[in-house]
Amino acid sequence: MEHPPKEVHPMSSSPPERRGLYKAFAASLSGTSLEWYDFAVYSSAAALVFGDLFFPGSDPLTGTLQAFATYAVGYVARPLGGIFFGRLGDVIGRKRVLVATLLLIGVATFFIGLLPTHAQAGAIAPTLLVALRFAQGVGVGGEWGGAVLLSSEFSKEGERGFWASAAQVGPPLGTLMANGVLAVLAGALSEEAFLSWGWRVAFLLSAVLVAFGLLIRTKLEETPVFRELEARGDRPTAPVSEVLRTQARPLVAAILARVGPDVLYAMFAVFVLTYATKELGMSRGAAVTAVLIGSAFQVGLILASTGCCT
Repeated sequence: MEHPPKEVHPMSSSPPERRGLYKAFAASLSGTSLEWYDFAVYSSAAALVFGDLFFPGSDPLTGTLQAFATYAVGYVARPLGGIFFGRLGDVIGRKRVLVATLLLIGVATFFIGLLPTHAQAGAIAPTLLVALRFAQGVGVGGEWGGAVLLSSEFSKEGERGFWASAAQVGPPLGTLMANGVLAVLAGALSEEAFLSWGWRVAFLLSAVLVAFGLLIRTKLEETPVFRELEARGDRPTAPVSEVLRTQARPLVAAILARVGPDVLYAMFAVFVLTYATKELGMSRGAAVTAVLIGSAFQVGLILASTGCCT
């Protein structure tokens, strides 16, 4: 979604407008957290169980690598989701797009919990898994940019960094919830029960979480910046080509700036689960709990850093 033009000024700080800002922050934070729960629960399951269930074979390493390949599909799909839903957000508004992305990723995650394994359906099982992971990636790609705009377009200059951080706090919160659920399941169930049906519970729980997120987002008003742009008819006609034509260098710089943090996230939140369980001999519950602790610290540090640097 396009950033508002410079002549559109942010809202003042009257009480009704502040209430709208608080609601936007809550909608951005809750929705992003719930969508990242869906994204992260897949990530953890790919590291812990998908290699055995969907890519069985004599070589455990090959199965794990294939499971991680399906994990990567979500990242390949994210730019496509950002482009598609970003353009759609300029047409129908931020709120409607964020409802659509929440529904998309929630439905995809729920159906992953219902998938047959390779032993039950053969090659169709991993094929469906990849397709649903792609849908997850498209949804998350549209979610993040829209969530940033949702909270920042309600805030005023000098505060946007903090309020827009809701979208960045969402990923560690979602990871916290996903690994918390998996830690409880891994600790409460036997190895056989967890591999048989326990992992599915974390995916099916997405339906309840998405319903909660939709309740919040459907009651939210459209952002004041979008309403003003809509009233003036001042919306971009070809935003993607305009960005490529006029902002190519900043775009490349922004992409490269994200590579390092995303690689580190995947290493510390996903790959470490495989390393801890396969190489260090840790239990699934202990490995997931370690990621839980790291995610909890990340939530606080993001809020602290954005609050100091706005």
